[in-house]
Amino acid sequence: MGLDLEYQDGQTPLDEDEKEGLKIATIATRGELDEFEQQNIEQAILWTLKRKFKQEAIFTEDFVRNVHKRMYGDIWAWAGDFRKTNKNIGVDKWQIPTDLHHLLADAKYWTEHNTYPPDEIAIRFKHRIVCIHCFPNGNGRHSRLMADIIIEKMFGLTVFTWGAANLVKLGDQRKKYLKALKAADSGDMAPLIIFARS
Repeated sequence: MGLDLEYQDGQTPLDEDEKEGLKIATIATRGELDEFEQQNIEQAILWTLKRKFKQEAIFTEDFVRNVHKRMYGDIWAWAGDFRKTNKNIGVDKWQIPTDLHHLLADAKYWTEHNTYPPDEIAIRFKHRIVCIHCFPNGNGRHSRLMADIIIEKMFGLTVFTWGAANLVKLGDQRKKYLKALKAADSGDMAPLIIFARS
C-alpha cells in the first residue's frame, strides 16, 4: 500500500494489514491522514454535542466502540473494532474485552459512590482505557473524547482543554502530556488532571 507513515513518540504504529483498512485510497502522507481523521473527529464531537447520554449508556462496551467508530469510521474499515494484534503499548489483544469490562464496572462504581471528584473519575477512565489500548489506532484521541463526554454529559461540567493544543503533533504541550501520562502510569493522577484543565 502507498501509505507510508512516520510515528512520533507515544504513537502506535499500524501493521500492514491495518493500513489495508484505509477507506480513502488517495491518502498517501501523515499530513493528509491527519486532516481526514480530524474532519471525522469533528463530526463525532458534533454528534456528542447534540445528544444526552445516560451513565448506563456511556459505561458500556457498545458506547466505547461506537464513539471510536464515529471518530474514524469514514477513514478506517476497522474503526470501532478491537485490535487483533499486539502493540508497543496496551494489554494483550485477548485481554481487551475483559480489561474493558473491569474498567466500565469500576467507573460505574466510582460514579455511584463518589469515590473520586468528577475530574478525577473522567481522567482515571481516560488513563485506563488508553492503557488497555482497545483499537489499532486513535486510542489517545478516543480516550480524551471519552473523558470529555464523561465530564460534560454525566457531571454537567465543561470539557477539558487538554493544554489547548494539538496533541497529535510534536511540541511542548505533547511532551507535557506524555510526561503527565507517565506519572499516571506510576499512580499519580494529579499531573494529568492538571494538564487536562490547562
